[in-house]
Amino acid sequence: MHPVERIGYRHQMRDALVESPQTMPAFSQSVRVPAHVLVRQLAGESVLLNLQTERYFGLDEVGTRMWTHLTSSVSIEAAYQNLLEEYEVEREVLRRNLSDLLDHLLANGLLDVSAE
Repeated sequence: MHPVERIGYRHQMRDALVESPQTMPAFSQSVRVPAHVLVRQLAGESVLLNLQTERYFGLDEVGTRMWTHLTSSVSIEAAYQNLLEEYEVEREVLRRNLSDLLDHLLANGLLDVSAE
């Protein structure tokens, strides 16, 4: 297990970060990468580019692991459980960090909520 207290991600966008008017999806839901988003990973970090808005978002190694679990798990809850097993972190800290990251990704069109 890897210890972690704060999930890191960098906002490297042309314009200010878009605030989310939507509500947070339930952890029972899943997310998917829209067709208009390009993802590139290098040395454990990621850059996500929204081709429609031309905004990009940088993820550090832990943020990239969160992204990987979110986009490959059957639900947000499954991603959360996998991350709990992978990192030494308090449950509520991880839930808050995962929710914050999801909020930013959804608000900026980098993820979509899949139909249940």
